[in-house]
Amino acid sequence: MLRQSTHELAVATRGRGFTEVTLEIAALVTQSGIQSGLVTLHLRHTSASLLIQENADPEVRRDFERFFARLVPDGDPLFQHACEGEDDMPAHIRTALTTVNLSIPVIRGALALGTWQGIYVWEHRTVPHRRQLAVHLLGE
Repeated sequence: MLRQSTHELAVATRGRGFTEVTLEIAALVTQSGIQSGLVTLHLRHTSASLLIQENADPEVRRDFERFFARLVPDGDPLFQHACEGEDDMPAHIRTALTTVNLSIPVIRGALALGTWQGIYVWEHRTVPHRRQLAVHLLGE
């Protein structure tokens, strides 16, 4: 029988950088009892992203930060929108270049992630935020 459930997670970020949420999402899958299905994640923000990325070597995440700092620098005079500071518009562009939605299969009651894959909220603002993550589970 097909079942579904929805959840909302509040994710506290420490400012620009990655916050792993893999364990929280995996716990929701376990609690749901779904053995085969799909989990859909939606981050309700325009200045942070969702990302599946390597969770073994933290240098990978630091390299992402260095690359995006070069690609979309804070305070670039090109940007007119700076209502909340020089990181405001760059944060929106970083989100547009990545994603706020992820879909992950559930197989045998677990997230179908690779050995070194983790689920992250990627904060693009320089100050801490409390981000809202909507989770939808569907399966049997």
